[in-house]
Amino acid sequence: MADLRAASRYVKSLLGLAVEKNALDAVHADMEMFSRICQENRPFVMMLKSPVIRHEKKRAVLEKLFSTRVNPLTMAIVDILTRKNREGLLPAIASEFHNAYNEFKGIGKATLTTTLPIDKTLRDSIEAIVKKLSDKKFVELEEKVDKDLIGGFILNVGDRQIDASVKGKLRAIEMKFMEDHYEKKI
Repeated sequence: MADLRAASRYVKSLLGLAVEKNALDAVHADMEMFSRICQENRPFVMMLKSPVIRHEKKRAVLEKLFSTRVNPLTMAIVDILTRKNREGLLPAIASEFHNAYNEFKGIGKATLTTTLPIDKTLRDSIEAIVKKLSDKKFVELEEKVDKDLIGGFILNVGDRQIDASVKGKLRAIEMKFMEDHYEKKI
């Protein structure tokens, strides 16, 4: 919880500075790349969070990996974090930056879970529904496939969920049957 709070402070500062320097899209791309690396490479994240590895070593590794691949502004935040011995916050900052970027750009996020991959026309109609539900101009639709749904879909938009799946309907019927519909005679 404290890490998330500290990460959000760094994210706000980085977002404001990136907007000021006209480097928002470049920094966002860097943070997405960094987040993807953290998701795919657990030893890298463990190295960042390790209290055993010295901060100078972590800084050298980060500089070697990213100094030529990222925007100087992104490298500056990495440098600040390593000087303050806060490099363990980098994965949280990278993922939180994406949320702040979406909020700044007015992009809504939704998750669609279906039993089969959807086609473009269905994707467009779902995006129109999400735009209407979230009052956002643009939509980032994350698609998931879950064969356990049996049929239908589950759409999550912000804190709302639309469960139109067969599995959800069967679960609702099961709950109805579990209710006690008779009175016990004494």
